[in-house]
Amino acid sequence: MIFNRLFGGSGGSSAPAVAVVRNVTIGRQVRVDPLAWRALEGTRFHLDRDTLEITAQGLIKLDEGGYVHRFYTDDELMLQAVSQTPDGSDADDFTLFQPWSSSYPTVRADTELFVHRLSQPVWDEPEIGRYDRFWYEGDDRPQPPIQLWEAIYHERTGAPVRHVRQNCMLFAREVAPEGQELLLALAMQPEDGDLTHEIMIGLAVSPGEFTA
Repeated sequence: MIFNRLFGGSGGSSAPAVAVVRNVTIGRQVRVDPLAWRALEGTRFHLDRDTLEITAQGLIKLDEGGYVHRFYTDDELMLQAVSQTPDGSDADDFTLFQPWSSSYPTVRADTELFVHRLSQPVWDEPEIGRYDRFWYEGDDRPQPPIQLWEAIYHERTGAPVRHVRQNCMLFAREVAPEGQELLLALAMQPEDGDLTHEIMIGLAVSPGEFTA
């Protein structure tokens, strides 16, 4: 199987299918320094706790090379790490996201409009505000959303429980005193599942701001 090749597995059922990134993986706790968001003014990112129980894990292999590792809680908080290697040993880009909104499109036009918005250089979301496109920096032309497939795991040694197709775009805005708030907009659909439109709010976190 492809994941055995990616992670050097021999095909045995006990071989881990997902990486441990800075000691973070399914079944472990992650403690995040709350100053990562409490020190910022006007951010929409707020958590009432500093400990995350990781119950699921996602893996994305990027077409241009590299990997995205995602670690989920039961209430869909997501700690994301980006690396160039499948084992995540060189990961140095970490972001913590929380859900803002989730909706099911009722007609095809809803999805067409949402994907159109993903392509624009600015995202202006009611009750949140204006964010500038983070990807394609310096280019104000419409750009196609990034397309990804994410494999979701509930066990470290098991097969993925589902694969999720995503069209997404990342936006950002500056927040005082010297921070940045991210908005991740996604049109996502599991295989044999329903399409949803998701908005997540996030903050970059340094490796020194969390432990597992």
